[in-house]
This record gives sequence, structure tokens and C-alpha cells, in this order.
Amino acid sequence: QVQLVESGGGLVRPGDSLRLSCAASGRPSYNYVMGWFRQAPGKDREFVAAISWSTRSTDYLGSVKGRFTVSRDNAKNTMYLQMNSLKPEDTAVYYCAAAATSNADFTTRATSRYADWGQGTQVTVSS
Repeated sequence: QVQLVESGGGLVRPGDSLRLSCAASGRPSYNYVMGWFRQAPGKDREFVAAISWSTRSTDYLGSVKGRFTVSRDNAKNTMYLQMNSLKPEDTAVYYCAAAATSNADFTTRATSRYADWGQGTQVTVSS
């Protein structure tokens, strides 16, 4: 019901910054949580950050707290992930996802709750 398209990935050096965007379209019946996940080669998909419909609730993977900031603009149907102080271990394909909910303050880390996924954007942090 929700189509998602990520953009903003690329090749950067350690310590640099990137801002990822996720544009949503479609006709959701309910409010939805938006989240970011990532997957590095040979590793499982990993939760990174999420933000509630209301924007009052956010959640972050411990290793990105203080470096990454998730935000959303519901008027533009867009979510962002500002990534600062990037490290080589941040290298992965980053996916955005949406999970329907009737609770405007709800967030979740569970991949099974997210029914709609983007195609992903590559982030590479290397010297």
C-alpha cells in the first residue's frame, strides 16, 4: 500500500556525513511508523532507527546514537536519516520501511512488523 524509494547513498570517507531520504507514496489506511534498516555483506538485516507518525517517539541502534538522527516530514511524505561521523562499520545497504499502526506514538524494531520496503541505497565508508 505504501511505495518507498531511498536516495542519498554514496562513497564517503570516515568522519564524513550523508543524509538519506525515503520518499513514500500510495494510500495508507492508517498512520505508519517509518524505520531504517541496514544489511552488510554476510550479515543479517539490522535495525538502525525508527520514528513514529507523530514524530514524538524515536528509537536508535546503540552504536549509532549520537551520530545518526531520524526525522520525517509528513506533509512531504518523506523520512530522513542524517548520518554524521560515519565509520567503516556503517558500510551497508540501507533500507527504509513502513509499518501501519493506529497509534501515532508507536515505534518498533521488529522487521516482521514492517510490510513495505524500499529497494535500498548503498552507503560505503572507506579510506
